[in-house]
Amino acid sequence: MEGFALDWINLALRWFHLIVGIAWIGASFHFIWLDFSLRQREKMNPGVSGTSWLVHGGGFYHVEKYGVAPAQLPPDLHWFKWEAYLTFISGFLLLAVQYYWNASAFLVDPAVMNISGPEAVLISILTLAGGWFAYDALCRSRIGDNTAALAVCVFALIVGAGYLFTHVFSGRGAFIHVGAMVGTIMAANVFAVIIPNQKVVTADLLAGRTPDAKYGKMGKQRSLHNNYLTLPVLLFMVSNHYPFLYSHPQSWLVVAFIVLAGGAIRHFLNRTEAGDRPMSVAWTVPVAAVALVAAIVFTAPRRGGDGAAVPEAEAVRIVQTHCVACHAAKPTHEAFRGNPPPKNVVLETIADLRRNAPGVMAQSVQGKAMPLGNESGMTDAERAALGAFLAQR
Repeated sequence: MEGFALDWINLALRWFHLIVGIAWIGASFHFIWLDFSLRQREKMNPGVSGTSWLVHGGGFYHVEKYGVAPAQLPPDLHWFKWEAYLTFISGFLLLAVQYYWNASAFLVDPAVMNISGPEAVLISILTLAGGWFAYDALCRSRIGDNTAALAVCVFALIVGAGYLFTHVFSGRGAFIHVGAMVGTIMAANVFAVIIPNQKVVTADLLAGRTPDAKYGKMGKQRSLHNNYLTLPVLLFMVSNHYPFLYSHPQSWLVVAFIVLAGGAIRHFLNRTEAGDRPMSVAWTVPVAAVALVAAIVFTAPRRGGDGAAVPEAEAVRIVQTHCVACHAAKPTHEAFRGNPPPKNVVLETIADLRRNAPGVMAQSVQGKAMPLGNESGMTDAERAALGAFLAQR
């Protein structure tokens, strides 16, 4: 019953996380596009740096953006912050339910680093916070004044975090933590920089003071960073469904390919939306393509074994030792006892194994997502033997 309750909590949190995340990403995409669509007009109100005309939902909109702020604030000023806050809160709760609750199974792999579940949770929290402080320090340093240098440093920070995570956590735990760290940076940009700076400008206006333009400039920089990080973070957040992404011993390089491809695609879209000629940013297309092809080649299944036939009895032994505790009609593993097997996959017989061969190949042979946390100590030789058996006709 406990497993059933956790599944519903997980599902409800995931659903809510998707809803608020879509709202946040949609707002980010819209406002960055809006910034790039602004044009100088012959007649504009004092202080306006550009305007944009839009048509949607059967009507026309005329939007103005002030270089710093209007002389007076209207009484119905709208703030965009709760989409980011609720995305982070729901994401962290989902991380706790999915990974912290069963840290020894989902977050720890003794073959990577032999640590306890509580130790893994502590490392997780400290590194998520540390990622934000390192990023924020880069932005506030002299490097932050050089867009290209800052982009390289942030890229190195994310890839470096990927290297660290893949040497501490399980494969799926490592990739989800890259996404969680990037998501933390994005939410903290809103909470610690963008909204506080907007509040400073608002307070100055209400007090009759002239706002300092630096606050808006800093907020725009962080908002643009969030926009560029969106595409990579989305892939990292669904990576746990695709074990091939983290099955390679140097899977941290896949992190680099994903960030490079996502950033290049986003740059092409942003600059063309800003009115640049597509050919002027066409270099981003081959960059993204090469990064994606590199990721595909890097994660491609590798053939192993000596080609010798694997007897049925050996396949049965491997499955009985490492799979059946969870994947039986009546699981005996404490995490699933009294509940159906995960995804209703039963692996008690050779017929079961053959029927579920694609999933077994993906999760246990080509990837190392199963057994969870490798609690039973499944060896690479056993994985290769199981894969060879499934490949036999």
